[in-house]
Amino acid sequence: MTDRHTVSEGMRMPEVEPRPEDYNPSPHVIPEGENATPLGVVGGDCRPTEKVIIVMCGLPATGKTHIANRIVRYLSFFLDIDTRIFNVGDYRRKFFGAKCPAEFFDYSNEQYMKKREQACDAALADLMEFMKIDGVRVGVLDSTNSTRKRRAHIREVLKELKCKVIFLESICDQTELIEQNIKNIKVNTPDYKDVDPDKAFEDFQKRRNMYSNVYETLDKVDGPYMKVINSETFIVHSVRGFLPQKVVHFVMNLHLLPRVFYLSRHGQSEYNLLGKIGGDAGLTEAGLEYARRLAVFAKEVVAMDVKIDEKTGEEIRTPRPARLWTSTLKRTKETAQFIEREKTEGDR
Repeated sequence: MTDRHTVSEGMRMPEVEPRPEDYNPSPHVIPEGENATPLGVVGGDCRPTEKVIIVMCGLPATGKTHIANRIVRYLSFFLDIDTRIFNVGDYRRKFFGAKCPAEFFDYSNEQYMKKREQACDAALADLMEFMKIDGVRVGVLDSTNSTRKRRAHIREVLKELKCKVIFLESICDQTELIEQNIKNIKVNTPDYKDVDPDKAFEDFQKRRNMYSNVYETLDKVDGPYMKVINSETFIVHSVRGFLPQKVVHFVMNLHLLPRVFYLSRHGQSEYNLLGKIGGDAGLTEAGLEYARRLAVFAKEVVAMDVKIDEKTGEEIRTPRPARLWTSTLKRTKETAQFIEREKTEGDR
């Protein structure tokens, strides 16, 4: 009995003619219209049933708008997918002005609630018109959407589009992070233009408490959703499909606060001295001196957090972790050789 992996003598693979050296086939042309290639292959799906609407959810100052803006930038630039944000706050300012008191966000005030619902419905209407445009793939509704009732209303309105609706909730329970977000971002919005920063901070805290009193977190009743908790923990429920999964993976690698990157050229190499380009030459004496000075800068600036004590005025310096990256070229590794760093298991 012959082993099933053994090829019999009578079976031979057909010979393949070698391709000419100048073989360079043209790229495939993606058709338009009804015969278009499904974006499940190239980034989504052309059918209306595969369009995606992302509905943001969460208390103020938890990074919702930042996440929404980054998603749109990612989809538009990297995947070339036509995407747009519909921010309910912009509609509220358009209809009722930017200087709304904290009481405007009180859920027990029926008059103000009707105005806020008007702004939300206007944003929804424009979102729906946008999603009906041929070629559009993704729309983002940016608002707090604090209650199940409001989210159920949104799902009901969007039902006629037959799009995938995914809720994305940003949760932050770190007081320091919330306060930093309010001071750095919220008090600089049009709502608080020309307002004293301390008064703006106090008013926004009142506004946030109005939402917090009635806030209901996402659950299975809301359908497919993703929760982002302090940008550290992620809960994904019933999110399926190529494009939604791309969004999920992208959001899981976001940071709510800015990160600082320091970029440096390598020190002068032997080839630099000779006017040569490329190669893998080491550093000259001048290049090594640059590497030593770079190490000092890395230790005193990059890897050091400096704060001023408000009471004494003294400078407080605390070491902070930093990650060092170089290419595999000799000149870059020699440039980084004097920088102090902890050894990890991956170091050789």
